[in-house]
Amino acid sequence: MTLTGRYIHAWESYWGDTPEAPGEAIWDSDPSLTAAPHLKLLAPYVDAALPVVDLGCGNGTQTRYLARHFPRAVGIDVSHAGIAHARRADTAGTVEFRQLNATDTVAVRELHKRLGDSNVYLRAVIHQSDPPDRPLIAAAVAELVGERGRAFVVELTAEAKTVLRDIMREPGGPPPKLARVFAHGLKPAESEDHEVPDLLRASGLTVLADGRTTLAQTEFRADGTRIELPAQWLIVGRTG
Repeated sequence: MTLTGRYIHAWESYWGDTPEAPGEAIWDSDPSLTAAPHLKLLAPYVDAALPVVDLGCGNGTQTRYLARHFPRAVGIDVSHAGIAHARRADTAGTVEFRQLNATDTVAVRELHKRLGDSNVYLRAVIHQSDPPDRPLIAAAVAELVGERGRAFVVELTAEAKTVLRDIMREPGGPPPKLARVFAHGLKPAESEDHEVPDLLRASGLTVLADGRTTLAQTEFRADGTRIELPAQWLIVGRTG
């Protein structure tokens, strides 16, 4: 079973229509607002000698930051267009970017065989995936971490859907970067809050730590304040 054709087409269309300048994707925030604080939360639990896999890396902004803290960094994404963005932006060649369908269990298993147990960074992937694909994404996290790795998972909460709806109704209409997301058929904040930890536990992982946060966006409200979407974070791995 693999990701639906609708989902793949939506992401190819989105990245094909998104300019390559930093911050053009609404979630393409500076790592100082995203991967850096996430890595601080993960640090007490992680073996930094293992590789890191950015699952759903998009244009690779966060992956390039993660590559500064692990001996090997791999960014994977379902979208060929997204990976093309990422490779062009990685002028220093610090990351291995490859197109890979995270619900393709054979491909994920082969990646694990090649890398060994790895740390995983999963940011805002499950919440906008189609429901049948969500267990497979959680299973991909479990496969990649193996016995020794740890994963940092951060996903929008149901509250984020209300925030997005309110922003869409603001005077002047939705900000352009947010409008582009919906124009390409992407569906943010579609999962329930309990679903993400439940899926990870069902895949054999233990929740080692969790909490609430917000995900800073690169777009702003009509009053000039940065859009920040409610989210939950979890650190997971195998124990025992």
